[in-house]
Amino acid sequence: MSVSLEEFKREYTKAIIEGYAAIFAGAGLSRAAGYANWKELLSVIARDIGLDVDKETDLVAVAQYYKNEKGDRRDGINQRIINEFTRNAQQNINVEILTRLPILSYWTTNYDELIEDNLKSNKRKPDIKANQDSLANNIYDRDAVVYKMHGDVRNPSEAVITKDDYETYSQKRPLFTTALQGDLISKTFLFIGFSFEDPNLEYILSRIKVLLGENARTHYCFLKKVIADDFKSEDEYKYAVVRQDLKVRDLRRYGIEAVMLDSYEQIKEILTDIETNYRINNIFISGSAEEYGEGWNEDAICFMHNLSKRLVVENYRIISGFGLGVGSVIINGALDEIMTSKFKHVEEHLCLRPFPQIQSCTKTLSESWEEYRQEMIENCGIAIFIFGNKITDAGITLANGMFREFEIANEKNKYIIPIGSTGYAANEIWKKVKENTEQYPYLLKFIDDLGVETNADKLITFITLIIKEIRGDL
Repeated sequence: MSVSLEEFKREYTKAIIEGYAAIFAGAGLSRAAGYANWKELLSVIARDIGLDVDKETDLVAVAQYYKNEKGDRRDGINQRIINEFTRNAQQNINVEILTRLPILSYWTTNYDELIEDNLKSNKRKPDIKANQDSLANNIYDRDAVVYKMHGDVRNPSEAVITKDDYETYSQKRPLFTTALQGDLISKTFLFIGFSFEDPNLEYILSRIKVLLGENARTHYCFLKKVIADDFKSEDEYKYAVVRQDLKVRDLRRYGIEAVMLDSYEQIKEILTDIETNYRINNIFISGSAEEYGEGWNEDAICFMHNLSKRLVVENYRIISGFGLGVGSVIINGALDEIMTSKFKHVEEHLCLRPFPQIQSCTKTLSESWEEYRQEMIENCGIAIFIFGNKITDAGITLANGMFREFEIANEKNKYIIPIGSTGYAANEIWKKVKENTEQYPYLLKFIDDLGVETNADKLITFITLIIKEIRGDL
């Protein structure tokens, strides 16, 4: 029996949040971006030695036959790798999501630069490990490590593709085997676009089974369900069903649970859900206050302090723009709990983004603020709105920046929690939300309370219950 889709999304999201998620990308991921698969890569080479690649099941052997026939030379193979994997890749949303997520380890048997290019596009600095020497050196300030265990298009002569390459792998690349074993033991992998027919990986997985037995970590892979329409006869379909079931059971020997799909098109939706679920863990608090208003005063300080403290207790990460009268109180509450129970891991629970106050040479303040707001809200899943006022020459006015943050959060489909009882801009946002509650179904139970309740403890309880409702924990 395969693992359920909901269980996979829950467990893999947890692995991302807690920092032990990893990816193993096979040829299928690159194929979706327009690169050649193994048959396409070797089709011309097979014809050159009189073979039809469509009739061959052992493509590693085809590459070896070509090398043998060319007097132990592989320049034709090397040129094919260069030709096929230096072309511009097509946009691929699955790769974009996988490289946006804060995953630290990416393993691949692919020669192309798809993963590292997308990491860079997402402003994440990759450390590329394509040969033995690179494993001994670390790039400063890296955001992710990309292990290219079969080599890289930039050095095709060392790419693992022939039988000779596989047979000498343990002598020429032993540190890759060691590193992969370590990650398979300590991380939760998602195998994507991978056929599990790589003899080298199968050996490594078998070693993990020997070392850990039933204590092996659980990993996941995507497999498309066998469907009758893909076969010419009922007998062929039934045979394929039996074979797939046996394959699923065999993968479980290595701790790999199959996530069965009706179509590989589902992967985009699944990864989008995982990204959404990850970002729900990041909570943006929008607020500013020159004054707290009647009925709040010192209670406002306790409310904000205890709200951020409670969010840290629940292991959420707070994102704050350091708004006047709000930001420093939010920070104090979060730090109170971080220093007490979270081993002083500030960055895991608190992200501060104070707005620049002096115009630079290249951007106006309004441009910088807009960029800041877009990035902060992009990286959160939930936005809480409190108070929202500022002092101007005309006196106390509503904070137009909060209204803009509400607009951005709506545009980006974030979950919005307006605390209308804190008044000012937050109250105006609460009114807009209340008028369109069908867009915010997770607020239905508490929308009225959010508009009138001023008891700090009750408000914090309402907020945490709403978040649990959003997460599906209730």
